[in-house]
Amino acid sequence: MGTENAENGKQRKKIETFDDILPYIGGAGRYQWLLFVLLLPFSIVYACLYFTQIFITLLPNEYWCRVPELDGWNLTERERIYFSIPNASANELAIDPTVPYSKCLVYDVNFTQYLIEKKTPDATWPVKPCQTWSFNYSTVPYASIAAELEWVCDKAYYSSVAQTLFFVGSIIGGFVFGYVADHHGRLPALIACNTVALLGSIATSFSNSFWSFCLCRLFVGTAFDNCFNILFIIVIEYVDPKRRTFMVNMSFGFYFAASTSLLPWIAYYVADWRLLSWITATPAVIVFAGPWIIPESARWYITNGKITQALKMLKKFERVNGMTVEKEIYDEFEQSCNETLKNDTSYSNDTVLSLFKKPRLAYLMVMLIIYWLLIIVVFDGSVWNMKLLHPDIFTSFSLAALTVLPSSIMLTLFLDKWGRRWMGFFSMLLCGVFSFIALATPTGSVTVAMGIIARFGVTIAASIGFQYVAEMLPTVARAQGVSLIHNIGYLAHMIGPYIVYLSEVSSSLPLTVLGLLSIIVAVQALSLPETLGQDLPQTLEDGNDFGREQNFWWVPCMSSSSEKKKKYQKRKISGT
Repeated sequence: MGTENAENGKQRKKIETFDDILPYIGGAGRYQWLLFVLLLPFSIVYACLYFTQIFITLLPNEYWCRVPELDGWNLTERERIYFSIPNASANELAIDPTVPYSKCLVYDVNFTQYLIEKKTPDATWPVKPCQTWSFNYSTVPYASIAAELEWVCDKAYYSSVAQTLFFVGSIIGGFVFGYVADHHGRLPALIACNTVALLGSIATSFSNSFWSFCLCRLFVGTAFDNCFNILFIIVIEYVDPKRRTFMVNMSFGFYFAASTSLLPWIAYYVADWRLLSWITATPAVIVFAGPWIIPESARWYITNGKITQALKMLKKFERVNGMTVEKEIYDEFEQSCNETLKNDTSYSNDTVLSLFKKPRLAYLMVMLIIYWLLIIVVFDGSVWNMKLLHPDIFTSFSLAALTVLPSSIMLTLFLDKWGRRWMGFFSMLLCGVFSFIALATPTGSVTVAMGIIARFGVTIAASIGFQYVAEMLPTVARAQGVSLIHNIGYLAHMIGPYIVYLSEVSSSLPLTVLGLLSIIVAVQALSLPETLGQDLPQTLEDGNDFGREQNFWWVPCMSSSSEKKKKYQKRKISGT
């Protein structure tokens, strides 16, 4: 092949970076499609870790004090409630107007005596807190751990505490597995992470107290995000930039939408929270086949000085993809890698803190953190608002999850034309505008439709952010950097649901807050550089220089910007 391109006779580009050699081994060949398929089980693990706790702690909307004293009387459930439970207070009706009786109080009287005397309930009777409860399982056809252990009334916060500890575990696991991924390899981190997910989910099924459940969820939480994100990084690093958007968004969009929308119905038909914990754990078993089917990151090999292993991995891709690469290509690439490592001996000491050592790279990290944090707040707030679609959580949850697929299709069609910046801007602007439109429409189907459109917009932005972060950070600390940003996003997961609770102050507050935050994120997206068609940065210096020469108004789909786009890419011709 020499320095001539066999197809057009032009001088080929000098082989200096991983992205330069990628087309020779195949940037979207059979091996990449295998990775595309392998994302399926890991997407299921990700979805299950994220959402299973909702269904294993799910409580029916209707519950009331159980009075053992009435067990010997021939009374229907409604008659028992009428006779023993006071009417809901004004505060209780403000929270849930659909249940007319108190969920936490019971009359403190001698029911046997009053039944014999055939007395009717009197609002002046003394009341006391419930000791045990009965549940209406007509809408939720099983007793979750929250129902079994009666996490209601003064214990209603238990489920939220367990969920918070799940995300605390995610923060811990993010740093731990991110460090492992950047210092010991992507594959060991992926295997360890999913093993923890498997064992933790199984252990959850044996929980018999609040604290044992919290401990299990903390343990499971350490695996969340990285159980999928590490393989996601591997795929991004091996796929040609032109196919990266399709591989990333269609895999995540289709797999995540399918698994998330099916999860509530698995819970519904299994109708056993312990069995559900086992079922949702099983997809993680695929990770034990990882060493034979999942490649280690060649980019990671290179940045850690393991050039020989990197070349072996490249040749494996060459063989599986049916390509033929001449020896001089590999020699030229190996020489370039060795020169890079010789000039930069700090690669082995790079940690997530290294991303803040260079001023512009630190600025980009801060902006990415803010971008991801606000998107997650809006995303989770919109998810919780979806309960307005239908009182049945199984249906409303599925409908909300299905917005991921059309958003992924739209991203696949337009993200590589409009670019990340402008697509992120318009999607969050869409979310903000329709959040405010929903405020101006009367409650009903129109408001719900506006909410769905807003949810659609933030779903697009979240998918862009997921890809954006992984593309912009340098290889030497990519996994740790992604983990840090996602870890901070866990704080947003803790905050997001409480935005909906602002409705207790004013019914307009939730949508107002979501709309304002959406506009802020839309504007902030334009402060980031464009990654469309750009080589992934390898070193900290690459990350610090990334996008420096880009014009603020550069819109990739505009013909007037095409020449500028080419200028920003590093294209060196051998001999120049």
